[in-house]
Amino acid sequence: MQHEPWMISHSIEVEIPFHDVDMMAVAWHGHYVRYIELARCALLETIDYNYPQMEASGYHWPIIDLRLKYMAPLRFGQKVRVEARLCEYQNRLKIEYQLFDAKSGVRTSKGYSIQVAVNKESGEMCLASPRVLLDKLGVDE
Repeated sequence: MQHEPWMISHSIEVEIPFHDVDMMAVAWHGHYVRYIELARCALLETIDYNYPQMEASGYHWPIIDLRLKYMAPLRFGQKVRVEARLCEYQNRLKIEYQLFDAKSGVRTSKGYSIQVAVNKESGEMCLASPRVLLDKLGVDE
C-alpha cells in the first residue's frame, strides 16, 4: 500500500536511563537529541533509506537545523513515546518529533530536524531532493 509522504510516521519507546539524568533525576536536555535520533532512524528504516542506504546511494544528509521545545522534564525510569513524522521531502528532509509520557500520554517535548542532501563525491549541496529519496517515498515528480 502506497502512502503519501506526509503520512509517514513512526514511534518508538525509550526508557530514560540513569546515566542520562542529573542529580535531580531529570534527563539532561542534550540527551533528547539522542532520543529523536533513535526515532528518526526507525522512521527512515520504514522507507528503507536509513543512513547506510543514504551513503550507498551517493549522498550524505547532514542536519542543518534542529529545534526542540521542552515542556515537561523527563525523569529516570520514565517511559517515553517518541514520534517522528516526515513533513517535507522535496528540497530537504524535515522530520517533526513529539515526545509523550508513555503512561499518561502527556506531551513533554516537541521539535523538528532538517537535513539536506549533499553529493558525496562533489561535496555540493543539492537544491532538490535526489530521485532516490523520491523513489523510496513512492513520489512521481
